[in-house]
Amino acid sequence: MGRRSGIIRVMNDRSPRRVGRVHQVSVSPGGVPKLAVPRAHVHRLGLEGDGHREPEPIHGGVDAAVSLYSLEAIARVAADGHTAFPGAYGENLTLEGLDWASLRAGDRLAIGAGGLAIELTKNASPCTTLRHYFVDGRFARISQKVHPEDARWYARVLVEGPVAPGDRVEVTSVD
Repeated sequence: MGRRSGIIRVMNDRSPRRVGRVHQVSVSPGGVPKLAVPRAHVHRLGLEGDGHREPEPIHGGVDAAVSLYSLEAIARVAADGHTAFPGAYGENLTLEGLDWASLRAGDRLAIGAGGLAIELTKNASPCTTLRHYFVDGRFARISQKVHPEDARWYARVLVEGPVAPGDRVEVTSVD
């Protein structure tokens, strides 16, 4: 009785997932969908071989050099009956395994072993070009205002480098 009983605490790990991987790398000369490529080099203004129908300030530029989306978000959007697949919404990198809802502007991602580093700048607002993918044209389904957990991101390139499917992605700093 004089002995204190041990206390076992089971902690529910609710910490955000900060490590994931690249599922798909996508480019196009302009427009959507962007198509899968086996690898690409990421330069200051975006991926080699990628272009935009509507250049800056609408698409591209230093602060929107890379567009990112989540494989898990694609699955949720598809489950709602919309057409969704990697590259459909114009993303260059389809990532998986990260806690998408916890990402914030200023977060930095280290991608692959080649030194690529990017910084999230802002959510990418959906445009009417994507309307045909959505039931009744409801493209706001991927708007940060409506479903922040399913919004795309833009990023600036901090360190240029290669990227390929399967590359490790790690959130290296957060606000």
